Amino acid sequence: MEVNQWILPAILIWPLISAIVALLLSGERAIKWWSVVASLVPLGLSIYMLLAYDFNAGGMQFELRVPWVESLGVSLHLGADGLSVPLVFLTALLSTLSIYYSTGVIRTRVKEYFVMFHLLELSMIGVFVALDYVLFYVFWEISLVPMYMLIGIWGGAGRNYASIKFFIYTLVGSVAMLLAILMTYFATGTFDMIDAAAAKPFMDLPAERGLLLSSLAFWGFFLGLAFKVPSFPFHTWLPDAHTEAPTAGSVILAGVLLKLGAYGILRIMLPTFPVAAEYWSMWLVALGAIAIVYGAFVCIAQTDLKRLIAYSSVSHMGYVMLGVGAAASVLTPEGAQRMAETFNLSTEQVMDSAAMAINGATLQMFNHGIITGALFLLVGVIYERAHTRELVRFGGLGTLTPYFYGMMLTAGFASLGLPGLAGFWAELFTFRGAFALVPYWAAFGAIGMILTAVYILWRIIQNLFLGSYDPAKVHHWTTVEGVESEGPTDMVAFEKITLWPLIITMFVLGIYPTLVLVYFNGFAVNLLQYIQGLL
Repeated sequence: MEVNQWILPAILIWPLISAIVALLLSGERAIKWWSVVASLVPLGLSIYMLLAYDFNAGGMQFELRVPWVESLGVSLHLGADGLSVPLVFLTALLSTLSIYYSTGVIRTRVKEYFVMFHLLELSMIGVFVALDYVLFYVFWEISLVPMYMLIGIWGGAGRNYASIKFFIYTLVGSVAMLLAILMTYFATGTFDMIDAAAAKPFMDLPAERGLLLSSLAFWGFFLGLAFKVPSFPFHTWLPDAHTEAPTAGSVILAGVLLKLGAYGILRIMLPTFPVAAEYWSMWLVALGAIAIVYGAFVCIAQTDLKRLIAYSSVSHMGYVMLGVGAAASVLTPEGAQRMAETFNLSTEQVMDSAAMAINGATLQMFNHGIITGALFLLVGVIYERAHTRELVRFGGLGTLTPYFYGMMLTAGFASLGLPGLAGFWAELFTFRGAFALVPYWAAFGAIGMILTAVYILWRIIQNLFLGSYDPAKVHHWTTVEGVESEGPTDMVAFEKITLWPLIITMFVLGIYPTLVLVYFNGFAVNLLQYIQGLL
Protein backbone atom coordinates (compact mmCIF):
# COMPACT_ATOMS: atom_id res chain seq x y z
CA MET A 1 0.00 0.00 0.00
CA GLU A 2 1.34 3.47 -0.90
CA VAL A 3 2.18 5.93 1.86
CA ASN A 4 -0.52 8.35 0.74
CA GLN A 5 -3.18 5.67 1.18
CA TRP A 6 -2.47 5.64 4.89
CA ILE A 7 -3.06 9.37 5.35
CA LEU A 8 -6.86 9.30 5.57
CA PRO A 9 -7.10 6.24 7.86
CA ALA A 10 -4.47 7.84 10.11
CA ILE A 11 -6.23 11.20 10.27
CA LEU A 12 -9.46 9.39 11.20
CA ILE A 13 -8.09 6.90 13.70
CA TRP A 14 -5.89 9.36 15.58
CA PRO A 15 -8.74 11.44 17.13
CA LEU A 16 -10.25 8.18 18.40
CA ILE A 17 -6.92 7.24 19.98
CA SER A 18 -6.68 10.75 21.43
CA ALA A 19 -10.14 10.40 22.98
CA ILE A 20 -9.28 7.03 24.52
CA VAL A 21 -6.02 8.34 26.01
CA ALA A 22 -7.80 11.43 27.40
CA LEU A 23 -10.37 9.10 28.95
CA LEU A 24 -7.63 7.10 30.69
CA LEU A 25 -5.61 10.07 31.92
CA SER A 26 -6.12 11.57 35.36
CA GLY A 27 -5.44 15.16 36.26
CA GLU A 28 -6.94 18.21 34.59
CA ARG A 29 -3.63 19.60 33.39
CA ALA A 30 -2.54 16.31 31.80
CA ILE A 31 -5.84 15.90 29.95
CA LYS A 32 -5.76 19.45 28.60
CA TRP A 33 -2.20 19.37 27.33
CA TRP A 34 -2.51 15.87 25.91
CA SER A 35 -5.54 17.09 23.96
CA VAL A 36 -3.67 20.10 22.60
CA VAL A 37 -0.60 18.09 21.56
CA ALA A 38 -2.72 15.25 20.13
CA SER A 39 -4.75 17.69 18.02
CA LEU A 40 -1.56 18.76 16.25
CA VAL A 41 -1.29 15.34 14.55
CA PRO A 42 -4.44 15.70 12.35
CA LEU A 43 -3.41 19.30 11.69
CA GLY A 44 0.02 18.18 10.50
CA LEU A 45 -1.48 15.44 8.32
CA SER A 46 -3.95 17.91 6.79
CA ILE A 47 -1.08 20.26 5.93
CA TYR A 48 0.73 17.32 4.31
CA MET A 49 -2.40 16.65 2.24
CA LEU A 50 -2.44 20.28 1.07
CA LEU A 51 1.19 20.02 -0.03
CA ALA A 52 0.98 16.51 -1.49
CA TYR A 53 -2.17 17.07 -3.55
CA ASP A 54 -1.39 16.67 -7.26
CA PHE A 55 -3.12 19.43 -9.21
CA ASN A 56 -2.13 17.93 -12.54
CA ALA A 57 -3.86 14.66 -11.75
CA GLY A 58 -6.87 16.32 -10.07
CA GLY A 59 -9.84 14.28 -8.92
CA MET A 60 -9.84 11.90 -5.97
CA GLN A 61 -6.49 11.25 -4.30
CA PHE A 62 -5.26 9.52 -1.10
CA GLU A 63 -7.90 6.88 -1.96
CA LEU A 64 -8.40 3.71 0.03
CA ARG A 65 -11.15 1.13 -0.45
CA VAL A 66 -11.51 -1.84 1.91
CA PRO A 67 -14.57 -4.13 2.05
CA TRP A 68 -16.66 -3.58 5.17
CA VAL A 69 -20.10 -5.22 4.93
CA GLU A 70 -19.62 -7.27 1.78
CA SER A 71 -23.16 -8.71 1.74
CA LEU A 72 -24.50 -5.17 1.21
CA GLY A 73 -21.60 -3.96 -0.89
CA VAL A 74 -20.59 -1.45 1.79
CA SER A 75 -16.91 -0.51 1.84
CA LEU A 76 -14.57 1.72 3.76
CA HIS A 77 -14.01 3.94 0.72
CA LEU A 78 -12.05 7.08 1.56
CA GLY A 79 -10.72 9.80 -0.72
CA ALA A 80 -10.12 13.53 -0.97
CA ASP A 81 -10.16 15.98 -3.87
CA GLY A 82 -9.93 19.74 -4.30
CA LEU A 83 -13.11 20.21 -2.27
CA SER A 84 -12.23 17.87 0.58
CA VAL A 85 -8.58 18.72 1.16
CA PRO A 86 -9.01 22.40 2.22
CA LEU A 87 -12.05 21.50 4.36
CA VAL A 88 -10.11 18.78 6.18
CA PHE A 89 -7.42 21.38 6.90
CA LEU A 90 -10.06 23.86 8.11
CA THR A 91 -11.50 21.21 10.43
CA ALA A 92 -8.12 20.30 11.88
CA LEU A 93 -7.09 23.95 12.31
CA LEU A 94 -10.28 25.03 14.08
CA SER A 95 -10.26 21.89 16.22
CA THR A 96 -6.71 22.58 17.41
CA LEU A 97 -7.45 26.25 18.14
CA SER A 98 -10.72 25.41 19.90
CA ILE A 99 -9.07 22.77 22.07
CA TYR A 100 -6.24 25.14 22.95
CA TYR A 101 -8.67 27.95 23.79
CA SER A 102 -10.70 25.56 25.93
CA THR A 103 -7.70 24.80 28.14
CA GLY A 104 -8.02 28.32 29.52
CA VAL A 105 -11.78 28.47 30.11
CA ILE A 106 -13.10 24.92 30.76
CA ARG A 107 -12.95 24.04 34.46
CA THR A 108 -15.80 21.52 34.95
CA ARG A 109 -15.97 17.91 33.72
CA VAL A 110 -12.75 18.47 31.86
CA LYS A 111 -12.18 14.85 30.83
CA GLU A 112 -15.59 14.44 29.22
CA TYR A 113 -15.28 17.78 27.42
CA PHE A 114 -12.04 16.97 25.62
CA VAL A 115 -13.13 13.41 24.83
CA MET A 116 -16.21 14.83 23.12
CA PHE A 117 -14.05 17.27 21.15
CA HIS A 118 -11.79 14.53 19.79
CA LEU A 119 -14.80 12.45 18.74
CA LEU A 120 -16.35 15.49 17.09
CA GLU A 121 -13.19 16.08 15.05
CA LEU A 122 -13.19 12.43 13.95
CA SER A 123 -16.79 12.62 12.71
CA MET A 124 -16.35 15.89 10.82
CA ILE A 125 -13.24 14.77 8.97
CA GLY A 126 -14.99 11.47 8.27
CA VAL A 127 -17.84 13.23 6.47
CA PHE A 128 -15.37 15.11 4.26
CA VAL A 129 -13.47 12.00 3.14
CA ALA A 130 -16.15 9.25 3.05
CA LEU A 131 -17.02 8.06 -0.46
CA ASP A 132 -19.50 5.37 0.57
CA TYR A 133 -23.05 6.44 1.43
CA VAL A 134 -23.28 4.23 4.52
CA LEU A 135 -19.90 5.40 5.81
CA PHE A 136 -20.88 9.00 5.09
CA TYR A 137 -24.13 8.54 7.00
CA VAL A 138 -22.37 6.92 9.97
CA PHE A 139 -19.97 9.85 10.33
CA TRP A 140 -22.82 12.31 9.76
CA GLU A 141 -24.82 10.82 12.64
CA ILE A 142 -21.82 10.51 14.96
CA SER A 143 -21.27 14.27 14.68
CA LEU A 144 -24.64 14.92 16.32
CA VAL A 145 -23.80 13.26 19.62
CA PRO A 146 -20.63 15.15 20.70
CA MET A 147 -22.15 18.52 19.74
CA TYR A 148 -25.36 17.62 21.60
CA MET A 149 -23.25 16.86 24.67
CA LEU A 150 -21.13 20.00 24.36
CA ILE A 151 -24.22 22.20 24.25
CA GLY A 152 -26.22 20.22 26.81
CA ILE A 153 -23.48 19.99 29.48
CA TRP A 154 -21.22 23.01 29.03
CA GLY A 155 -23.74 25.42 27.49
CA GLY A 156 -25.63 28.38 28.93
CA ALA A 157 -28.81 28.63 30.95
CA GLY A 158 -31.03 27.44 28.09
CA ARG A 159 -28.72 24.59 27.10
CA ASN A 160 -31.24 21.77 27.55
CA TYR A 161 -33.77 23.28 25.17
CA ALA A 162 -31.10 24.29 22.64
CA SER A 163 -29.34 20.91 22.60
CA ILE A 164 -32.57 18.92 22.20
CA LYS A 165 -33.76 21.27 19.45
CA PHE A 166 -30.46 20.91 17.62
CA PHE A 167 -30.55 17.12 17.86
CA ILE A 168 -34.19 16.69 16.80
CA TYR A 169 -34.01 19.11 13.86
CA THR A 170 -30.89 17.53 12.42
CA LEU A 171 -32.15 14.01 13.09
CA VAL A 172 -35.35 14.72 11.14
CA GLY A 173 -33.22 15.79 8.21
CA SER A 174 -31.04 12.71 8.62
CA VAL A 175 -34.05 10.41 8.28
CA ALA A 176 -35.00 12.09 5.00
CA MET A 177 -31.43 11.71 3.78
CA LEU A 178 -31.38 8.01 4.73
CA LEU A 179 -34.49 7.42 2.61
CA ALA A 180 -32.80 9.21 -0.30
CA ILE A 181 -29.69 7.04 0.15
CA LEU A 182 -31.84 3.91 -0.03
CA MET A 183 -33.60 5.21 -3.14
CA THR A 184 -30.24 5.79 -4.77
CA TYR A 185 -29.01 2.34 -3.76
CA PHE A 186 -32.06 0.57 -5.21
CA ALA A 187 -31.69 2.57 -8.44
CA THR A 188 -27.96 1.91 -8.87
CA GLY A 189 -27.19 -1.23 -6.86
CA THR A 190 -24.27 0.41 -5.05
CA PHE A 191 -23.58 2.50 -1.96
CA ASP A 192 -20.43 3.93 -3.52
CA MET A 193 -20.88 7.65 -4.26
CA ILE A 194 -18.72 7.72 -7.36
CA ASP A 195 -20.17 4.53 -8.82
CA ALA A 196 -23.72 5.68 -8.05
CA ALA A 197 -23.21 8.98 -9.88
CA ALA A 198 -21.69 7.16 -12.86
CA ALA A 199 -24.73 4.84 -12.96
CA LYS A 200 -26.96 7.89 -13.66
CA PRO A 201 -29.86 6.90 -11.36
CA PHE A 202 -33.36 7.20 -12.85
CA MET A 203 -32.06 8.59 -16.17
CA ASP A 204 -32.88 5.43 -18.10
CA LEU A 205 -36.58 5.83 -17.23
CA PRO A 206 -39.11 7.81 -19.28
CA ALA A 207 -38.42 11.52 -18.87
CA GLU A 208 -41.35 12.44 -16.60
CA ARG A 209 -41.03 9.40 -14.33
CA GLY A 210 -37.27 9.74 -14.18
CA LEU A 211 -37.53 13.41 -13.20
CA LEU A 212 -40.14 12.59 -10.54
CA LEU A 213 -38.03 9.89 -8.88
CA SER A 214 -34.76 11.82 -9.12
CA SER A 215 -36.55 14.87 -7.68
CA LEU A 216 -37.77 12.82 -4.72
CA ALA A 217 -34.21 11.64 -4.02
CA PHE A 218 -32.88 15.16 -4.64
CA TRP A 219 -35.23 16.72 -2.09
CA GLY A 220 -34.63 13.90 0.38
CA PHE A 221 -30.93 14.68 0.33
CA PHE A 222 -31.63 18.40 0.34
CA LEU A 223 -33.80 18.21 3.45
CA GLY A 224 -31.11 16.34 5.33
CA LEU A 225 -28.35 18.66 4.17
CA ALA A 226 -30.31 21.94 4.34
CA PHE A 227 -30.89 21.58 8.08
CA LYS A 228 -27.14 21.50 8.54
CA VAL A 229 -26.26 24.40 6.21
CA PRO A 230 -28.67 25.76 7.60
CA SER A 231 -30.67 26.96 4.63
CA PHE A 232 -33.62 29.28 5.08
CA PRO A 233 -36.24 28.30 6.34
CA PHE A 234 -34.58 25.31 8.08
CA HIS A 235 -32.34 27.52 10.21
CA THR A 236 -34.41 28.09 13.34
CA TRP A 237 -32.38 25.69 15.51
CA LEU A 238 -29.14 27.56 14.84
CA PRO A 239 -29.48 30.78 16.94
CA ASP A 240 -30.47 28.82 20.05
CA ALA A 241 -27.67 26.29 19.59
CA HIS A 242 -25.07 29.01 19.05
CA THR A 243 -26.30 31.18 21.90
CA GLU A 244 -26.16 28.37 24.45
CA ALA A 245 -23.08 26.49 23.21
CA PRO A 246 -19.72 27.02 24.90
CA THR A 247 -17.41 29.30 22.93
CA ALA A 248 -15.36 26.53 21.32
CA GLY A 249 -18.57 24.65 20.51
CA SER A 250 -19.86 27.69 18.63
CA VAL A 251 -16.58 27.95 16.74
CA ILE A 252 -16.86 24.36 15.52
CA LEU A 253 -20.59 24.60 14.90
CA ALA A 254 -20.22 27.65 12.66
CA GLY A 255 -16.77 26.93 11.29
CA VAL A 256 -17.18 23.29 10.30
CA LEU A 257 -20.54 21.67 11.04
CA LEU A 258 -22.45 24.11 8.85
CA LYS A 259 -20.09 23.22 6.00
CA LEU A 260 -21.11 19.56 6.12
CA GLY A 261 -24.46 20.37 4.55
CA ALA A 262 -23.02 22.51 1.75
CA TYR A 263 -20.35 19.89 1.15
CA GLY A 264 -23.01 17.20 0.77
CA ILE A 265 -24.87 19.26 -1.82
CA LEU A 266 -21.73 19.59 -3.93
CA ARG A 267 -20.45 16.06 -3.37
CA ILE A 268 -23.74 14.15 -3.72
CA MET A 269 -26.67 16.10 -5.12
CA LEU A 270 -25.14 17.84 -8.13
CA PRO A 271 -23.15 14.94 -9.67
CA THR A 272 -25.72 12.25 -8.82
CA PHE A 273 -28.93 14.09 -9.78
CA PRO A 274 -27.85 16.76 -12.28
CA VAL A 275 -31.17 16.86 -14.17
CA ALA A 276 -33.20 17.31 -10.97
CA ALA A 277 -30.65 19.82 -9.65
CA GLU A 278 -31.01 21.92 -12.80
CA TYR A 279 -34.80 21.62 -12.77
CA TRP A 280 -35.01 22.87 -9.15
CA SER A 281 -32.02 25.22 -9.31
CA MET A 282 -34.08 28.40 -9.03
CA TRP A 283 -35.42 27.18 -5.70
CA LEU A 284 -31.87 26.84 -4.43
CA VAL A 285 -31.03 30.30 -5.77
CA ALA A 286 -34.13 31.82 -4.16
CA LEU A 287 -33.47 30.20 -0.78
CA GLY A 288 -29.89 31.44 -0.89
CA ALA A 289 -30.74 35.03 -1.81
CA ILE A 290 -33.53 35.20 0.76
CA ALA A 291 -31.20 33.84 3.44
CA ILE A 292 -28.61 36.53 2.66
CA VAL A 293 -31.07 39.39 3.09
CA TYR A 294 -33.24 37.88 5.82
CA GLY A 295 -30.26 36.87 7.98
CA ALA A 296 -28.71 40.33 7.68
CA PHE A 297 -31.97 42.08 8.60
CA VAL A 298 -32.37 39.88 11.67
CA CYS A 299 -28.77 40.64 12.69
CA ILE A 300 -29.59 44.34 12.79
CA ALA A 301 -32.41 43.65 15.25
CA GLN A 302 -30.33 41.60 17.70
CA THR A 303 -29.23 42.84 21.12
CA ASP A 304 -27.26 39.72 22.12
CA LEU A 305 -23.80 39.74 20.51
CA LYS A 306 -23.56 35.96 20.16
CA ARG A 307 -27.04 35.67 18.69
CA LEU A 308 -26.11 38.38 16.18
CA ILE A 309 -23.07 36.40 15.02
CA ALA A 310 -25.25 33.28 14.81
CA TYR A 311 -27.71 34.95 12.45
CA SER A 312 -24.81 36.30 10.42
CA SER A 313 -23.99 32.66 9.63
CA VAL A 314 -27.47 32.24 8.15
CA SER A 315 -26.79 35.24 5.94
CA HIS A 316 -23.28 34.25 4.90
CA MET A 317 -24.14 30.64 4.16
CA GLY A 318 -26.81 32.08 1.85
CA TYR A 319 -23.95 33.07 -0.47
CA VAL A 320 -23.04 29.39 -0.68
CA MET A 321 -26.58 28.41 -1.66
CA LEU A 322 -26.77 31.26 -4.18
CA GLY A 323 -23.54 30.18 -5.87
CA VAL A 324 -24.42 26.49 -5.90
CA GLY A 325 -27.93 27.19 -7.23
CA ALA A 326 -26.60 29.46 -9.97
CA ALA A 327 -24.16 26.78 -11.13
CA ALA A 328 -26.87 24.10 -10.96
CA SER A 329 -28.96 26.04 -13.47
CA VAL A 330 -26.56 25.06 -16.29
CA LEU A 331 -25.52 21.52 -15.37
CA THR A 332 -26.90 19.86 -18.51
CA PRO A 333 -25.76 20.75 -22.06
CA GLU A 334 -29.35 21.76 -22.85
CA GLY A 335 -29.49 24.02 -19.80
CA ALA A 336 -26.18 25.64 -20.69
CA GLN A 337 -27.34 26.24 -24.26
CA ARG A 338 -30.65 27.68 -23.08
CA MET A 339 -28.91 30.04 -20.66
CA ALA A 340 -26.46 31.11 -23.37
CA GLU A 341 -29.32 32.02 -25.71
CA THR A 342 -31.21 33.86 -22.96
CA PHE A 343 -28.31 36.14 -22.06
CA ASN A 344 -26.62 36.24 -25.47
CA LEU A 345 -23.50 34.44 -24.25
CA SER A 346 -21.44 31.58 -25.57
CA THR A 347 -21.72 28.22 -23.82
CA GLU A 348 -18.06 28.63 -22.78
CA GLN A 349 -18.93 31.89 -21.02
CA VAL A 350 -21.89 30.23 -19.32
CA MET A 351 -19.75 27.36 -18.01
CA ASP A 352 -17.03 29.78 -16.90
CA SER A 353 -19.66 31.66 -14.89
CA ALA A 354 -20.90 28.41 -13.37
CA ALA A 355 -17.34 27.52 -12.33
CA MET A 356 -16.92 30.99 -10.80
CA ALA A 357 -20.17 30.58 -8.86
CA ILE A 358 -18.93 27.28 -7.43
CA ASN A 359 -15.57 28.87 -6.67
CA GLY A 360 -17.33 31.61 -4.76
CA ALA A 361 -19.52 29.15 -2.86
CA THR A 362 -16.63 26.89 -1.85
CA LEU A 363 -14.34 29.81 -1.00
CA GLN A 364 -17.15 31.22 1.14
CA MET A 365 -17.37 27.88 2.96
CA PHE A 366 -13.68 28.08 3.86
CA ASN A 367 -13.51 31.80 4.62
CA HIS A 368 -16.71 31.75 6.67
CA GLY A 369 -15.12 29.10 8.88
CA ILE A 370 -12.07 31.27 9.48
CA ILE A 371 -13.92 34.57 9.96
CA THR A 372 -16.91 33.43 11.99
CA GLY A 373 -14.70 31.14 14.05
CA ALA A 374 -12.70 34.22 15.03
CA LEU A 375 -15.85 36.23 15.77
CA PHE A 376 -17.21 33.57 18.12
CA LEU A 377 -13.86 33.36 19.91
CA LEU A 378 -13.97 37.14 20.37
CA VAL A 379 -17.50 36.92 21.76
CA GLY A 380 -16.11 34.42 24.27
CA VAL A 381 -13.32 36.85 25.20
CA ILE A 382 -15.74 39.57 26.28
CA TYR A 383 -18.27 37.18 27.83
CA GLU A 384 -15.67 35.57 30.10
CA ARG A 385 -15.03 39.04 31.57
CA ALA A 386 -18.43 40.77 31.54
CA HIS A 387 -20.66 37.67 31.93
CA THR A 388 -23.14 39.31 29.60
CA ARG A 389 -23.46 39.65 25.83
CA GLU A 390 -26.09 42.42 25.79
CA LEU A 391 -24.78 45.11 23.45
CA VAL A 392 -26.49 47.95 25.32
CA ARG A 393 -24.31 47.27 28.35
CA PHE A 394 -21.07 48.08 26.57
CA GLY A 395 -19.43 51.12 25.01
CA GLY A 396 -16.05 52.80 25.04
CA LEU A 397 -14.06 49.56 25.11
CA GLY A 398 -11.85 50.72 22.25
CA THR A 399 -9.48 52.66 24.52
CA LEU A 400 -9.68 50.17 27.41
CA THR A 401 -9.10 46.97 25.42
CA PRO A 402 -7.18 48.03 22.28
CA TYR A 403 -5.95 44.50 21.44
CA PHE A 404 -9.47 43.11 21.59
CA TYR A 405 -10.69 46.10 19.54
CA GLY A 406 -8.12 45.48 16.80
CA MET A 407 -8.97 41.79 16.55
CA MET A 408 -12.73 42.41 16.41
CA LEU A 409 -12.29 45.21 13.87
CA THR A 410 -10.28 42.92 11.58
CA ALA A 411 -12.70 40.01 11.83
CA GLY A 412 -15.70 42.33 11.42
CA PHE A 413 -14.27 43.97 8.30
CA ALA A 414 -13.45 40.54 6.87
CA SER A 415 -17.05 39.48 7.50
CA LEU A 416 -18.49 42.48 5.63
CA GLY A 417 -16.23 41.76 2.64
CA LEU A 418 -13.69 44.58 2.87
CA PRO A 419 -11.14 44.31 0.01
CA GLY A 420 -7.80 43.10 1.30
CA LEU A 421 -9.39 40.58 3.64
CA ALA A 422 -10.56 37.03 2.95
CA GLY A 423 -14.31 37.63 2.80
CA PHE A 424 -14.08 39.92 -0.23
CA TRP A 425 -13.02 37.29 -2.74
CA ALA A 426 -15.72 34.79 -1.87
CA GLU A 427 -18.43 37.39 -2.41
CA LEU A 428 -16.81 38.66 -5.60
CA PHE A 429 -16.64 35.20 -7.20
CA THR A 430 -20.15 34.30 -6.06
CA PHE A 431 -21.72 37.42 -7.51
CA ARG A 432 -19.57 37.34 -10.65
CA GLY A 433 -20.98 33.91 -11.42
CA ALA A 434 -24.51 34.57 -10.17
CA PHE A 435 -25.02 37.87 -12.00
CA ALA A 436 -24.25 36.16 -15.31
CA LEU A 437 -26.72 33.32 -14.70
CA VAL A 438 -29.41 34.57 -12.28
CA PRO A 439 -29.07 38.38 -12.38
CA TYR A 440 -32.32 39.32 -10.65
CA TRP A 441 -31.79 37.06 -7.65
CA ALA A 442 -28.14 38.13 -7.52
CA ALA A 443 -29.18 41.79 -7.40
CA PHE A 444 -31.59 41.00 -4.58
CA GLY A 445 -28.90 39.11 -2.68
CA ALA A 446 -26.47 42.00 -3.10
CA ILE A 447 -28.64 44.01 -0.69
CA GLY A 448 -27.22 41.75 2.01
CA MET A 449 -23.75 43.24 1.55
CA ILE A 450 -25.07 46.66 2.53
CA LEU A 451 -26.97 45.27 5.50
CA THR A 452 -23.89 43.36 6.64
CA ALA A 453 -21.95 46.62 6.83
CA VAL A 454 -24.79 48.09 8.89
CA TYR A 455 -24.80 45.41 11.59
CA ILE A 456 -21.02 45.08 11.73
CA LEU A 457 -20.34 48.81 12.02
CA TRP A 458 -23.40 49.89 13.98
CA ARG A 459 -24.46 46.94 16.12
CA ILE A 460 -20.97 45.59 16.91
CA ILE A 461 -18.24 48.21 16.45
CA GLN A 462 -20.21 51.23 17.64
CA ASN A 463 -21.99 49.52 20.54
CA LEU A 464 -18.92 47.75 21.87
CA PHE A 465 -16.03 50.11 21.27
CA LEU A 466 -17.11 53.66 20.51
CA GLY A 467 -18.62 56.29 22.77
CA SER A 468 -17.84 56.55 26.47
CA TYR A 469 -17.40 53.75 28.98
CA ASP A 470 -20.01 53.62 31.76
CA PRO A 471 -18.91 51.32 34.62
CA ALA A 472 -22.49 51.11 35.92
CA LYS A 473 -23.70 49.16 32.86
CA VAL A 474 -21.78 45.97 33.68
CA HIS A 475 -22.13 45.01 37.31
CA HIS A 476 -19.57 42.23 37.55
CA TRP A 477 -16.24 42.38 35.74
CA THR A 478 -13.67 39.61 36.16
CA THR A 479 -10.47 38.55 34.48
CA VAL A 480 -10.58 35.55 32.18
CA GLU A 481 -9.36 33.45 35.13
CA GLY A 482 -12.46 34.49 37.12
CA VAL A 483 -10.72 36.94 39.47
CA GLU A 484 -12.68 40.09 40.35
CA SER A 485 -11.57 43.23 38.45
CA GLU A 486 -12.62 46.86 38.54
CA GLY A 487 -13.20 47.05 34.80
CA PRO A 488 -12.58 45.34 31.46
CA THR A 489 -9.19 43.72 30.95
CA ASP A 490 -7.59 43.14 27.56
CA MET A 491 -6.81 39.80 25.92
CA VAL A 492 -4.28 37.52 27.57
CA ALA A 493 -1.65 35.31 25.95
CA PHE A 494 -3.67 32.14 25.28
CA GLU A 495 -6.48 34.16 23.69
CA LYS A 496 -4.06 36.01 21.43
CA ILE A 497 -2.35 32.78 20.39
CA THR A 498 -5.75 31.28 19.52
CA LEU A 499 -6.81 34.24 17.38
CA TRP A 500 -3.60 35.05 15.54
CA PRO A 501 -3.65 32.10 13.09
CA LEU A 502 -7.17 33.10 12.02
CA ILE A 503 -6.36 36.80 11.72
CA ILE A 504 -3.21 36.06 9.69
CA THR A 505 -5.20 33.74 7.40
CA MET A 506 -7.74 36.52 6.76
CA PHE A 507 -4.96 38.83 5.56
CA VAL A 508 -3.09 36.18 3.56
CA LEU A 509 -6.20 34.99 1.70
CA GLY A 510 -7.34 38.58 1.28
CA ILE A 511 -4.13 39.36 -0.59
CA TYR A 512 -3.59 36.01 -2.33
CA PRO A 513 -6.74 33.85 -2.38
CA THR A 514 -5.18 31.54 -4.97
CA LEU A 515 -3.58 29.58 -2.12
CA VAL A 516 -6.99 28.01 -1.45
CA LEU A 517 -8.81 28.84 -4.67
CA VAL A 518 -6.54 26.61 -6.73
CA TYR A 519 -8.01 23.56 -4.95
CA PHE A 520 -11.62 24.71 -5.28
CA ASN A 521 -11.27 25.76 -8.89
CA GLY A 522 -9.89 22.37 -9.85
CA PHE A 523 -12.88 20.76 -8.16
CA ALA A 524 -15.36 23.12 -9.86
CA VAL A 525 -13.95 22.52 -13.35
CA ASN A 526 -13.77 18.75 -12.82
CA LEU A 527 -17.33 18.64 -11.46
CA LEU A 528 -18.84 20.53 -14.38
CA GLN A 529 -16.86 18.56 -16.96
CA TYR A 530 -17.79 15.28 -15.28
CA ILE A 531 -21.51 16.10 -15.28
CA GLN A 532 -21.45 17.31 -18.86
CA GLY A 533 -19.64 14.10 -19.81
CA LEU A 534 -22.24 11.94 -18.04
CA LEU A 535 -25.07 13.57 -19.93
